[in-house]
Amino acid sequence: MQGINTMTPHPPRPAKVINYYLLCNKLKNLIRTGWSVWHVERRRLESVAEHIYGVQMLAIAMQSEYHYDINLEKVILMLAVHELEEITIGDYIPFDITKEEKQKLGHAAIREVLDNLELGDRIEELILEYDYCETPEAKFAHCCDKLEADIQGCLYDEEGCVWWPPKPNRLLEIPEVQQSVKNSSSFSDAWLCFSQHANPYDSNFLEVLEYLKSKFATKK
Repeated sequence: MQGINTMTPHPPRPAKVINYYLLCNKLKNLIRTGWSVWHVERRRLESVAEHIYGVQMLAIAMQSEYHYDINLEKVILMLAVHELEEITIGDYIPFDITKEEKQKLGHAAIREVLDNLELGDRIEELILEYDYCETPEAKFAHCCDKLEADIQGCLYDEEGCVWWPPKPNRLLEIPEVQQSVKNSSSFSDAWLCFSQHANPYDSNFLEVLEYLKSKFATKK
């Protein structure tokens, strides 16, 4: 007499493909929290999925012009999956919770999202590499992630859909943000000044940031 198989069967491959895609599809409709906090008034705000696309394209451009000693293909894949945790935990902005708290929540969420995916372990390793930010690829990817937000903030400012002076919001309670706003004449100026000091940009990223300042922040 055969024993009863009590193990939960793995879903078939087509189901795993669709289940993973449907989870990731949620990022198309998850709006980046920061733009809501800053009261950006626009019919359609940037989604997390759009940010992922933008940061990948930025990584390609930065590598093209500055020739980093990195594996670009690895960076592109790393950036493709670096926001997977937000499928379940949402988009936290800096200062909402500590980096350690966010990583704890995020890493648990990643395992849930990647459950049953055969490449899950490899993808999780890439996300952990990104989060710990110790390899050249991870450091480059992090800078691209921050610079993409810098550019998008300038674009919203240029469209005239950002309040200046800014409406009250929880970020203005942070001394560093207060100082940047106080010493600036526009949203772009304040955003880029804060970013320059808050992010670990190397000389190449700082050169691009200075160009952004000349193109956007000095127009006001």
